[in-house]
Amino acid sequence: QVQLAESGGGLAQAGGSLRLSCAASGRTFSGYAMGWFRQAPGKEREFVADINWNGGRTGYGDSVKGRFTISRDNAKNTVYLQMNSLQPEDTAVYYCAAASNMWGGPWAYWGQGTQVTVSS
Repeated sequence: QVQLAESGGGLAQAGGSLRLSCAASGRTFSGYAMGWFRQAPGKEREFVADINWNGGRTGYGDSVKGRFTISRDNAKNTVYLQMNSLQPEDTAVYYCAAASNMWGGPWAYWGQGTQVTVSS
């Protein structure tokens, strides 16, 4: 089992930045890939970014490429999402997820989510 706890959400202005964190516990953190997803009201959950077990591979959804950066610190059992140049359309609940393997999906464990609201 893996427990995930997101933090760092809040209110930002368009063009601003936020950094989300996701602390993991329960299994060896370096043993699995991590991802970020988001869900806006009335929309399906959307892939944002993922990172493999050692940070050697990252992937991004088209809507966030060039603006968001995913990273991880295996010593701190934490994955981060640095969000720059935020836009109102980035408003959503952001979830972190842990994969069942070292490389990527499927996503076996989910956090409770943290709200990000971007005002224009």
